[in-house]
Amino acid sequence: MILQTTLHPSESDSINSHIIICKITHFVAVVCNYACFCSHRRRWSLENFDIGRPLGKGKFGNVYLARERQTKFILALKVLFKKQLEKAGVEHQLRREVEIQSHLRHPNILRLYGYFHDASRVYLILEFAPKGELYSELQRCGSFSEDRSATYIMELADALNYCHSKKVIHRDIKPENLLLGANGELKIADFGWSVHTPSSRRSTLCGTLDYLPPEMIEGKTHDEKVDLWSLGVLCYEFLVGKPPFEAKSHEDTYRRISRTNVSAGAKDLVARLLKHNPMHRLPIQGVLTHPWVVECSTKNLLPVNISLSL
Repeated sequence: MILQTTLHPSESDSINSHIIICKITHFVAVVCNYACFCSHRRRWSLENFDIGRPLGKGKFGNVYLARERQTKFILALKVLFKKQLEKAGVEHQLRREVEIQSHLRHPNILRLYGYFHDASRVYLILEFAPKGELYSELQRCGSFSEDRSATYIMELADALNYCHSKKVIHRDIKPENLLLGANGELKIADFGWSVHTPSSRRSTLCGTLDYLPPEMIEGKTHDEKVDLWSLGVLCYEFLVGKPPFEAKSHEDTYRRISRTNVSAGAKDLVARLLKHNPMHRLPIQGVLTHPWVVECSTKNLLPVNISLSL
């Protein structure tokens, strides 16, 4: 049995006002906890945290929901085992990841607040992304609508534009390395293959095969344009549900793109990003101003001069 009631306009306004006040109060409380947490920078140890449920499992350890005991601030704690890191020879890679991610401040990049270690483990103190992995969401949905895909691409392009302005190349953009925040916003979460490149050219083979650009596969030097290629692959996967490169040649790939059941604007963006010659790829600013992204995205970007200092 369903009971239906009709509220008087004044009652409805009162309820809506109460909901808004509650949301504002909650937001202020979260911000205050965050500010308090950030102001209590110290030599952290495991005793500073209450450990909750596991959030995920990786090659070198696990990620747990956690709460800082003094401020009650909710976060994610990534626990890595030193022996496994040493066995794989990735200690330098971890140090580079921490150094890079801890200095980045962008709403679409997961914050790394700090780290500590004991005799057997390294702990990374990370921002908690309540809506989980984008990869799991893509698997659940099969593919995303054009509006949703364009919104993710705009958020990701804005984050990459910020990274590139700081001379940081990510080099491993894929659904598994992206998380979703409380409002469903995309967040780059893994900087394990990223590199700070003041000289702008690299020659290391890294990243995930489905997303590797031709210049990296061919062992050539590369720059931030490798992230543009990965952005094109990701856009295709959002819209179709799987990566494009099962074809035998680039010509076959372009034909596959043209046959997909998506709009001409989306096809145009993907084709402009998946150029064999890096110099021919659409620049990151071109992605942000591409008609399909602008028209379909449900997000308006903040002006460039507005920065998040927290």
